[in-house]
Amino acid sequence: MITLALSKGRIFEETLPLLAAAGIEVTEDPEKSRKLILATNRPDVRVVLVRATDVPTYVQHGGADLGVAGKDVLLEHGGEGLFQPLDLKIARCRMSVATRDDFDYDTAVKQGSRIRVATKYTEIARRHFADKGVHVDLIKLYGSMELAPLTGLADAIVDLVSTGSTLKANRLREVEPFLEISSRLVVNQAALKLKRERLRPMIDAFAAAVAARG
Repeated sequence: MITLALSKGRIFEETLPLLAAAGIEVTEDPEKSRKLILATNRPDVRVVLVRATDVPTYVQHGGADLGVAGKDVLLEHGGEGLFQPLDLKIARCRMSVATRDDFDYDTAVKQGSRIRVATKYTEIARRHFADKGVHVDLIKLYGSMELAPLTGLADAIVDLVSTGSTLKANRLREVEPFLEISSRLVVNQAALKLKRERLRPMIDAFAAAVAARG
């Protein structure tokens, strides 16, 4: 059995055409089913639904043979011990710094003042500001980042931005995009050796589908 770890939502939906290119179709809709393990049209392939942040862990420790994880997840939670053969170029967005409309971010950074930054991506944020030589106090949040500057909890946030419409709706502005994000195929290294004859064609089919889209 080959087990593929996916998270619900955008990554799942954008992975389906890649699976189709490999001759694999998921036979159940995860939004309509409560099942966490989904069958496919191939008896030797199944999909397990996990949190996006758990995909690398499942793959690394053998709970899944391969998976699809965002670059943000791999950088934040670690992709050590994982073979990352392919940028699937799906679920694209960017990591950015955003502030209230009336906060002078450029001046605060140039003056070397210490700023408070709310984010769930503390490792990515820490590395970014350290590279810039900016002193920050990081505040770990798990949701509703946009509230932090509006309530005075933080001066800025670091978060994923796709269209920017959520920021605008909350009177925030993107002041510093600094990392392009897309999703990667990750493979368990032991599985790549033990199940090579079955995994390699899947990986090659994914690569061909990505190349065909340009």
